[in-house]
Amino acid sequence: MEKMKTILSLILICAILTLSACTTQEKNLMEDIKPNQVNVSAAPLSQDEAVADFALRLFRASAKSGENTLLSPLSVLCALAMTANGAENGTLEEMEAVLGMSVEALNFYLHSYMSNLPQEEACKLSLANSVWFSFTVNEEFLQTNADYYGADIYQAPFNEETCDQINNWVREKTDGMIPSILEQLSPDAVMCLINALAFDAEWDDIYEEHEVREGIFTAEDGTEQEVDFMHSTEYSYLEDENATGFLKYYKGSKYAFVALLPKEGVSVSEYLETLDGKTLHDLLSKPQNARVFASIPKFESEYSVQMNDILKEMGMPTAFDAYNADFSGLGSFVDGNIYISQVLHKTYISVAEKGTKAGAVTSVIMDAGGALLNEFKAVDLNRPFVYMLIDCENNVPFFIGTMMDMES
Repeated sequence: MEKMKTILSLILICAILTLSACTTQEKNLMEDIKPNQVNVSAAPLSQDEAVADFALRLFRASAKSGENTLLSPLSVLCALAMTANGAENGTLEEMEAVLGMSVEALNFYLHSYMSNLPQEEACKLSLANSVWFSFTVNEEFLQTNADYYGADIYQAPFNEETCDQINNWVREKTDGMIPSILEQLSPDAVMCLINALAFDAEWDDIYEEHEVREGIFTAEDGTEQEVDFMHSTEYSYLEDENATGFLKYYKGSKYAFVALLPKEGVSVSEYLETLDGKTLHDLLSKPQNARVFASIPKFESEYSVQMNDILKEMGMPTAFDAYNADFSGLGSFVDGNIYISQVLHKTYISVAEKGTKAGAVTSVIMDAGGALLNEFKAVDLNRPFVYMLIDCENNVPFFIGTMMDMES
C-alpha cells in the first residue's frame, strides 16, 4: 500500500511539473512595461499620401501577371515600423526610404490611425501587434512599441511550443480567418514582430436575393467563368484617364469597398503603374455624385507571400544581410548579428451578400547570424479589376487586391 502511495505521489509531482512547464513557456512582460501616453501634439503633418504611395509600391512589387494578389499594406507597414524602431545607421535609412517616412513619423501616424479607428457593431476594423523574443532586448525598444503600437510583449524560449503560442495569438486576433503564420521557428530565430488585422463589416445596403444573378467573368487569359454577381445602384463614382469605378459603403459609411475597372485596352498592371500616392489619394477623396449601376462578383480569396526579395528590390537589402544589418537598437546578442530572416504575409477576404470579412497577418522574423443625379454610369466588374478596402477619413487603402481569375 505504501509503495502504491509513493508511485501515485511521484505521478502527481510529474503532472504538476509538466503543467508548470507548459504554462511558463512564455512570459508576458506587459505587467512590467506600461504604455506611456503619446503626445499627439508633437505629431508631424498628415502622411496619408505617403502611406497610399507605400501601398501602391508594395503591391506593384508583389503582383504577378495573371495571378490574383491580395495584400494588407497597413499590416506590413505596422510590422516593419515596429522593426525599424530597432534599426540604426544605413539599415534604418534604407527602411525609412522604403516605408516612405521617418520612423518617428511612422510611429505617430500609426498610433493616431489605430487610436482613431471608427468602431460600430456592424463594422469593425481591429489591429493588434506583438513582439516575441528570446534574448535581452533594450527596454527603450520595447517601451516604444508598447507606447505607439500597444504591442503585447512576450519573452519566450523559441521552441516548438512558442511557435504554437504565436499561431494561437494570430488565430485569436484575426477571428480565425488566418489560422497560423508560422510552420516552425528556425534554431537561429531570436525575435518575431507581428501585426494582425481583422475587418468584419455589413454593407450599408445588404443585397437582396433578386439582386444576385449568375453572369460571366472573363479572366485575363480570355477564359469565361460563370459566377454569381451582386447588382446594386451606388452613388459614389470614380473615374480617371484609365479607369472607372465606384465606392460601396459599409454600415456607418466610415469604411468602403472600392472597385477600379481599367478601361478597355488598359491592363490591370498598366493601370497600377499610372498611380502614385497623390493620384490615388486624390481619386479616393473626391468621388463624383452620380448614379452607378454596379455589379460585384461574389468571391473569396486567400494569399500568402514571403516578402524578402520584394523588400530587397524596393530598396532595403541591408536589413536582410546577416553580416551588415544594424539592429543594434534591439539589444545585443553575443552569438551573432541580428538581421531579418523572413517577412511573411498572409491575407484572406470574403465578399458576399451581407458584407465583407478580411484578415491579414505580417510576421517579421529576426535571426541572429450633393449634385443632381441625372447622369447614369455603369461599372460591370466582369473582367480583371483592382479592389481596395479603405477608411473614409484618411482615404488610405488597408487592403488592396486584384481579381484576375475567379477560379484560381
